[in-house]
Amino acid sequence: MAQHQPIRKAIPPSGSDIPDKLYFRIGEVARLCDVPAYVLRFWESEFPQLKPHKGGTGQRLYRRRDVEMALRIKSLLYDEGYTIPGARQVFKAELRHREPQLALSVENTPLRVDTRQLRKLQKDLRDLHTLLSKPASRSAVHPIRTPRTHNAPRHTAEKLFDLPPSPGK
Repeated sequence: MAQHQPIRKAIPPSGSDIPDKLYFRIGEVARLCDVPAYVLRFWESEFPQLKPHKGGTGQRLYRRRDVEMALRIKSLLYDEGYTIPGARQVFKAELRHREPQLALSVENTPLRVDTRQLRKLQKDLRDLHTLLSKPASRSAVHPIRTPRTHNAPRHTAEKLFDLPPSPGK
């Protein structure tokens, strides 16, 4: 009987096999991931997480995290058998289950209150509240048009819409 052999003979590089560089060009990333460059460009359109920067010449410049993301996408699609929508769902689930970056723990810190600072803060808040509670004065509103001079004729609504007496009536 024939033995089944893996499609890809090369062992995919792990995160530690990525060279220590600041930027990688698409050809280098394609070699590291063992996929053609057009596949990487296609993955960029399908996975918003894979977003290389473009240099001044328009050339794609991948960072280490972009290379790691491309390797992760390749692993999901080729090794684990996910479809592209399925791999997107994996990334969404990972994002949902990720813990917050900064956990705030107030319980463990000793409570030290500066009463002078609290009183000043209270006073500032009261002053701000009284200032905001006052009705706005007219002087604070700036007119859009220039004010009329006293010599200019004033047209009131009645004068504008009054018709002169018709000659026939």
